[in-house]
Amino acid sequence: MEPDYTSLDPEDRTNKFLALFSIVLGMFSLCAGLIPICGGISSLVGIVVGIPGMKSERHNLAVVGVAISALGLLLSIVYAVLLFIGKR
Repeated sequence: MEPDYTSLDPEDRTNKFLALFSIVLGMFSLCAGLIPICGGISSLVGIVVGIPGMKSERHNLAVVGVAISALGLLLSIVYAVLLFIGKR
């Protein structure tokens, strides 16, 4: 018997989507970290999107998404600093 997905609360469905989207943005921010603007923006969005995702059943996915996004933000900051120092 298939579960009835139409009975899910719309807010809960949105929070589940945000948890998964946070992971996707976190992975993208790790790849885009070599371009500090792109990596920084995508990681910040991943963190902001992952926080409401922590209210869903997929709490662990949201935590992983926020952690990966934070790592991408750190990578972007380090790379931006290295680029700034290298231009001096």
